[in-house]
Amino acid sequence: MSERLLSARNLFKTYTLGKRSLEVLRGVTLELDRGDFVALRGASGAGKSTLLHLLGGLDTPSRGEVVLRERNIASLSSRDLARLRNEQVGFIFQAYYLLPELDALENVCLPARMARKPADAAAARGRDLLERVGLKERIEHKPYELSGGEQQRVAIARALINEPELILADEPTGNLDSHTGEEIIGVLLALREQQKTTLVMATHDAKVAARAPRVIELADGQIQASSVS
Repeated sequence: MSERLLSARNLFKTYTLGKRSLEVLRGVTLELDRGDFVALRGASGAGKSTLLHLLGGLDTPSRGEVVLRERNIASLSSRDLARLRNEQVGFIFQAYYLLPELDALENVCLPARMARKPADAAAARGRDLLERVGLKERIEHKPYELSGGEQQRVAIARALINEPELILADEPTGNLDSHTGEEIIGVLLALREQQKTTLVMATHDAKVAARAPRVIELADGQIQASSVS
C-alpha cells in the first residue's frame, strides 16, 4: 500500500509586478507518495519552478495548500519552516549554488551543520555521499577546481546529507552537456533508489523525462496532462 508523503491542493500563485499581476499557477493539484519519481515538463514560464518552490516551502501559495506529512507548511512559523526545509526537503538547482570559499566536503556538510548534527558524523556521511557520486578524489577541491558535472554531483550529495524524504530538482542537467547530464541523472536515480526518497524533477529534456514513471505536463500554470508508464 502506498504511503502518502505530500498533497498539493488547488494551488494558485500570483506575483505583483508594479501595477501588473502575473498569475503563474492556476489551480494545480498534485499527490506524491513515498518513493515516487515525477518529471515536470513544460515551456519556460509554464510554472515548473514556481511549483517546486511551493512544494518545498521556498514560497507560499496565493491560494491552496501544501501538506507534507500531514502538516500544512504555510501554517508553520518561519523557524519551523526553515527546519522542515533543512531536514525533510533536499533542493538541487541548475546553478549549483555552492559556496566558493568551501571545499566539496564542507559544501556537502553545510545543511548538517545548520541542523546541528555532530561534526564527525556529518563529515563521515558527507565523505560517503561524495564517494557514491564519484568524487572520492575531489573531496578537498573548491568549486572553481571542479567541472560543471562535478559541481552538480556535489550539489546532489549536499541535498541528500540530511536524508530528506523529498528531493526537488530544478533543471539539474540544464547547464551540462548531454553525456554529463545522463551521468548526473544516473547518479541521482541510483541514490534515490538507495534512500527511497521521493523525487520531483523539472526538466526540458525529453530523454530525462522519459526515465520517470510519471510525467506531468504544465502549460499556462495548469496541469494539461499526466501520464504513467
